[in-house]
Amino acid sequence: MTQLRVREAAVFLGVSEDTVRRWIEKGTLSAGTDAAGRKVLEGTEVARHAREIAAAPELHGSTASSARNRFVGLVTDVVMDTVMAQVELQCGPFRVVSLMSSEAARELGLEPGKIASAVVKATQVVIEAEPDDPAQGALR
Repeated sequence: MTQLRVREAAVFLGVSEDTVRRWIEKGTLSAGTDAAGRKVLEGTEVARHAREIAAAPELHGSTASSARNRFVGLVTDVVMDTVMAQVELQCGPFRVVSLMSSEAARELGLEPGKIASAVVKATQVVIEAEPDDPAQGALR
């Protein structure tokens, strides 16, 4: 079972370490100690809590879509030539980049500061994971 230290849990939950510690004290999250005596949380519990507190902003108006991966954010950059446009959105801590026709970018009125959503529907999504050996972990 994956165990996360308070600092790592805070990174994945998008909050401060103090907030994670308060949630532990309040009983919102439970923690134990590892072999070195450090406070740790079970990865499954952090994942559960991340889903509970996730609140994606909604676009105004009604839309229907079969895509399940929607990232609402703020347009931060648009680079356009006569044919293609590269549009960057900042969706929370994530940067999403889309390539589209310049015509589509103009029709959508995409410019820095506009709220938009990136909708992803793919038959192939690459998932990467840390090795099971904690000594090789990226955040440790």
